[in-house]
This record gives sequence, C-alpha cells and structure tokens, in this order.
Amino acid sequence: MFKEVSDFNFPDHKYFKSKSDSKYHYTEEGVYRKSNHWGRVANCRWKLITNESYKNQQEVVGFAKWTDFFPISSQEKLFTISVDFSNNNAQIQTVLSTIEKGFTYSEVQSKVKQINHLLKNDSWTDYYLQNSEDLKRKVVEEYINTTKSLTAIKSSFK
Repeated sequence: MFKEVSDFNFPDHKYFKSKSDSKYHYTEEGVYRKSNHWGRVANCRWKLITNESYKNQQEVVGFAKWTDFFPISSQEKLFTISVDFSNNNAQIQTVLSTIEKGFTYSEVQSKVKQINHLLKNDSWTDYYLQNSEDLKRKVVEEYINTTKSLTAIKSSFK
C-alpha cells in the first residue's frame, strides 16, 4: 500500500519510467511511485491511501516501504481492518500481531467495501430500535470478528 506524499520531487534522470508513464524512484527504505492510475496491473495491486479524495487519472506521488509489499495471490491471512467510526471509514491494514484477526487480501477487500457502504449509507438503521451509531458499531465489530454474513448479523439485532 502506498501513502500519498506531497513533498517529494523525483531526481532528474534517477528514476525508472514504465510503459504506462508511471515513474518509480527506489530507496533503501522503499519506493516512490508517481502515477495517474492506481489499480491492478498484472498480479500487482497498487493501493493508494490519499490525503484527500483522489480522482482517477489525477497524478499523485505515493510512497511504500519494502515491508509493505505482500503477495496478493496468497491465501495467507496477512490483513486486518481498522475502522474509524467518527469519520465513517474502514481501511485495510497489515496484521501486526498474532492476536489480530487476519484475512486474505480478497476477503479483507470485500469486507472493507461492505463496511464502508454500511457506514456511509446508514438509512438501513431506520428499521431498528437501537441508536444508529451504536448499531453501526455493533454490526461492524461483529462482522469483523465473526464469519457471519452481514444479513445474518443485521437480522440478529431486530
């Protein structure tokens, strides 16, 4: 995963330029990438965590440490989910300890997408008696910590 950086300028002639015009500058700590496309290429997925709302085709510089790269085709459970309930946002994180519940990349990607949809579109909470913020938190936490489907979890709160 790359994190957007705003204070990096690519050194003249000291970078690799891909066929798709992305620039790469390699350091001992990691790699800087300047690109207007952040998605899937071959078996790589370029995930960009931006400071503001990113629009596709907008050129952005991102940095990733070498330790941030993981094989995405792996069935290893290397990822977890962090949720910021105050900003209604969930993000993919790498597992930092054996205590955390891990997911494969495809599992975590699907769960994060569903969680973000739940948090941002909360009209579904109108059909429940609980406070909407409490309900969202309980549903999301149970979804992360169990293998139950969202439908089953929501039904259990009616």
